[in-house]
Amino acid sequence: MANLQDFLSGNETRRKAFIETVGDSLADIGFFALVNHGIDLNLIEETYSQAEHFFALDEETKRLYLRPEISHQRGYTAFGIEHAKNNPAPDLKEFWQTGRGNQGSETDLTYPANNWPSQHLPEFEKNVNSLYDKMEAISTMLLSACSTYLGHDESWLPEMAKDGNTIMRIIHYPPLDESTPEGAVRSAAHEDINLITLLMTATAAGLQVMDHDGSWIDVNGNHEQIIVDSGDMIQNLTNGLFKSTTHRVVNPGDPTQRRFSMPMFVHPRNEIDLTPREEFVSRTGGVSSYQSITAGEYLHQRLVEIGLASK
Repeated sequence: MANLQDFLSGNETRRKAFIETVGDSLADIGFFALVNHGIDLNLIEETYSQAEHFFALDEETKRLYLRPEISHQRGYTAFGIEHAKNNPAPDLKEFWQTGRGNQGSETDLTYPANNWPSQHLPEFEKNVNSLYDKMEAISTMLLSACSTYLGHDESWLPEMAKDGNTIMRIIHYPPLDESTPEGAVRSAAHEDINLITLLMTATAAGLQVMDHDGSWIDVNGNHEQIIVDSGDMIQNLTNGLFKSTTHRVVNPGDPTQRRFSMPMFVHPRNEIDLTPREEFVSRTGGVSSYQSITAGEYLHQRLVEIGLASK
């Protein structure tokens, strides 16, 4: 568990302890809980409330905000479209995605503009944008801590993510019924593709993280915590020094229970080269174990693998 106020304290001992906790956690198992994050809990609750109102809209209305032409990277993605890599069964979820508010345009398919259900939920945009900005600010601090831990200037990773394609996703896992496809789960075992993920603790249990021995750890918490995990891109860059966490969301014991969660996927700019750096290759056995690829190529590759983009 890492206390963000230690990083912000101005006390060098506390700051160093925070950096060691963050770095050691990502190098060991690939995730940790962040406490004292400073985000107003009322904002979190209101954003969840707005999300609940959106997902309660009828299917025809929600589908007005589908954007398959941009690989579902903004707006609404309907139930059953996304699946985990190497798992053909669809995940049992629908979701909304938003990017940075001052970035993107209708003609830029790399960094597309956000679209909003303002006609149906006039407060949705304001709440989501506000939470996005606060979570992204925290992500910059965490990337700074990671940079220092890895022996670089604190701006090393934040610079890669500056104006990157960072996305906040609001997920709805609806109640289950007899129509649930065989073998389908709320979110099958997978790793995130990005640098790091900040997960605002969900409204119900179900998140599990894989331990070193292949067993599953239940991850519980409340809105006073943000769960942070490292993804494939930072694993690739560090040649596995930082681990990409395998995690899943299991189906509830009570099939009538619905669940909401809000992860932020922190991405570098598309042109960033993720080839394993020599310094990390030498620290991890001397063999480069990951591919040479840019962030944009890696993202598109994964979007194809999970059913959101075409080849």
